[in-house]
Amino acid sequence: MQKRILITGAGGFIGGFIVEEALRRGYETWAGVRATTSREYLQDGNIHFIDLCFGDRETLKKQLLRQLAEVGRWDYIVHNLGATKCRNNADFERINCTFVSNFAAALTEVGCVPDQFIMMSSLSAWGVGDERTFTPIRPDDEPRPNTFYGKSKLLAERALEAMPDFPYVFMRPTGVYGPREKDYFLMMKTIKAGFDFSVGYRKQLITFIYVKDLVKAIFLAIDKGVKRRGYFLSDGGAYRSTQFRRYAARALHKRFVLPVRVPLFVLWVVSYIAEKTATLTGGTSTLNRDKYRIMKQRNWICDTTAAQTELGFVPDYPLDRGVAETVAWYRKEKWL
Repeated sequence: MQKRILITGAGGFIGGFIVEEALRRGYETWAGVRATTSREYLQDGNIHFIDLCFGDRETLKKQLLRQLAEVGRWDYIVHNLGATKCRNNADFERINCTFVSNFAAALTEVGCVPDQFIMMSSLSAWGVGDERTFTPIRPDDEPRPNTFYGKSKLLAERALEAMPDFPYVFMRPTGVYGPREKDYFLMMKTIKAGFDFSVGYRKQLITFIYVKDLVKAIFLAIDKGVKRRGYFLSDGGAYRSTQFRRYAARALHKRFVLPVRVPLFVLWVVSYIAEKTATLTGGTSTLNRDKYRIMKQRNWICDTTAAQTELGFVPDYPLDRGVAETVAWYRKEKWL
C-alpha cells in the first residue's frame, strides 16, 4: 500500500527538496504550505496541498479530523516549518516551538499520530562548542543555545520529549546549503564580485551539509523506523572560511578573490543597524544580532556518529562537490 507523507514548510528551500525525494520514492506526497507561499518548486501534479493552522489548536484539530475522515492519517510527517529570522524575537518561540507543540498535541488528541514525526531542528539548539580544544559538539553535551533561534528549537525538542510515546525524530543539521538557498548565495555573490568577507581573528572551524545529504538522512530515518532519537548532521568535514572561498572561486572561474577580515565589533554594529532598519521598515534582515552570534561562534564541529551507526548515513557531497553543483545551478538559473 502506498505510504502517505506530509512535509510542512514545503515551499521553503529545504522543503522543496524533501517533497521531490518523497515523490521520487513513490509516496502519496502532501505539501503543507500557506496560501501566500510561493509554489515555484512545487509544480508536480501529484502533490497534494494543505494549509494547516498551527497557531490555533482547536482549528487545527478540526482540520485534522476532516483530513482523517476524508483521506486518512499521514504515515510520516516531516515538520520542516520554521523561522530563521523574525521581526520580533518572540516570534521565534511562537513559530518554532508553539506551532510544533500545537501540532503534536492536536495529532494526539484526534488520534492520528504518524509512525514518525521528523522535526527539523538545528545544531544551534546546542549552542557554542568548546572553542579552546575544538572538541566536536556531542548529543550528550549540555545544550547552551545562545540565539533566539537555537533556544526556540531546543524548547520544541523538549516539548516533544515530554510527550509519552510520541514518535519524534530530531534532525539537527549544521549550515545547510545548495541550489535555491539565499544566505550562502550572498557569500557566493560577493566572491564573484572579487571579495570574501570573514569575521574575527581567532581560529574558526565551520561545518556544512548539502541539502540533498540532509534529505537523504531524513529518508534513512524513515527507512530505519527510528523513534525518539536525535541526530547531528554534517558532511563530516571541518573547514576554514578560506576553503569555502577556494571552492566557490574555482566553480565561478574566479582567479583572484580579495580576502577581507572584519573585526567582530564591526560586525556587531552592522548587524545591529541592519536589524533596527529592518524593524523600522517592517521587514527582516539576513544580518541581525542572532546572526552575529552565529557568525561569532568559532567551533561548529559536531559528532555525527549516531547518524552513521544508527541510520547508515554517509554523505555523498563533500564541500567541494556540493559548492560546485550549487554554483552550477545558480549560474544556470541566472542568479550568478
